Amino acid sequence: MTQRLPADLDPEVAVRLLVEALRLAARTVGMDEDEVEPAVAATLAFLRGRITGDFVVDDFGFDAEFTRCVYLPLLRPLFRRWFRVEVRGIENIPAEGGALIVSNHSGTIALDSLMTQVAVHDAHPQRRFLRMLAADLVFSTPVVGDLARRTGSTLAGQLDAQRLLEAGEVVGVWPEGFKGVGKHFSERYRLQRFGRGGFVATALRTGVPIIPCSIVGAEEAYPMLADVPALARLLGLPYFPITPTWPHLGLLGLIPLPSKWIIDFGAPICTSHLGPDAAEDPMAVFALTDEVRETIQRTLHVLLAARGSAF
Repeated sequence: MTQRLPADLDPEVAVRLLVEALRLAARTVGMDEDEVEPAVAATLAFLRGRITGDFVVDDFGFDAEFTRCVYLPLLRPLFRRWFRVEVRGIENIPAEGGALIVSNHSGTIALDSLMTQVAVHDAHPQRRFLRMLAADLVFSTPVVGDLARRTGSTLAGQLDAQRLLEAGEVVGVWPEGFKGVGKHFSERYRLQRFGRGGFVATALRTGVPIIPCSIVGAEEAYPMLADVPALARLLGLPYFPITPTWPHLGLLGLIPLPSKWIIDFGAPICTSHLGPDAAEDPMAVFALTDEVRETIQRTLHVLLAARGSAF
């Protein structure tokens, strides 16, 4: 039988009930005790702002309060309890000013980018937001596109990336694109081509450091055993994966395997000494792109040895 709250419920009692519910929810998702009260206060402030209309969205559609109070809390159980993500090298992300995080991409479904968002915000002392550069497909997908905008993503392009970096944001790019996230399990942890180095040119123009990011664990979350190109073309997708659980288990096949993850932020690669003119030098761009790629590939081998079992 459904229980309903009385219509004349005292507002003070209702607020107390809400606070207790928020505390319970915070503990359920694995928050430490010292995090619970700040999280509850932030959520109450968020709800008050939504009711009064007192909230801010930037020129890109980014809603910082929604990201902090709704989106990131939904991802934390996956981050902390399912994948048990270990974050290394967070001190390599500057406390302020622009920085470009460049990462490997894998896992059939791009959960690696979402977990990196949580890592940057939760592990960094300044609770910085990661502004991700995403593919056209993300923004053309109903619901997903709007959510991506609200949580800080923008279309992967030089102009938007440059504006964000010049504004002092931490920007994330996954230059392997669909070639990385859609590769077969037999090719796991082998980096694909990094495109034409557009991300390097943007870093050179803005003079921000490039931070190589190496992620271990995503490859095992949805191991792609095969692809069905005909179905992919029919559905307008870059690939149609066959995994150990998808599609024969239906919606249950969308549950990722509980692999053990490590996200490593490497030492920053300085670009300011090269000057913005270096962005127009194809050899300089190629050399720096290759340096970033080799750094990530080398680090992946080290992390795999350190992790041991995938689960």
